[in-house]
Amino acid sequence: MYRLIVILLMVTACACSPKKQTQMKELAPYAWAELQEQTSASVILDVRTAEEFESGHIEGALNIDIRGGEDFFASIEALDKSKSYFVYCRSGARSGQACQLMSQLGFSAVYNLDGGVLAWQGDLEE
Repeated sequence: MYRLIVILLMVTACACSPKKQTQMKELAPYAWAELQEQTSASVILDVRTAEEFESGHIEGALNIDIRGGEDFFASIEALDKSKSYFVYCRSGARSGQACQLMSQLGFSAVYNLDGGVLAWQGDLEE
């Protein structure tokens, strides 16, 4: 419960911040995959739980659970903000929140997978 409250506070603070508006882009699965393949120095980021990640994830994805509270925030802060991040979750809601937070933290390019892994048509690794 504490972790959920911390995440909600971070997202709320970012949404109310006077900084520039988010640079997040919501992309359909095909466009998301195509752009990721064409983008050098890109990172695929899965923000689901470890259990969800282990049940099947997109090849090469890094798992940082958005429900991790302060651990999530610290892990995101440690990432290279100049890279492009292709973010997904189960349905697109959590990854959308992660993308908004990342944009507010100064990440230059974040792309949310519209529909999440449920909409993904490619292979999943276990």
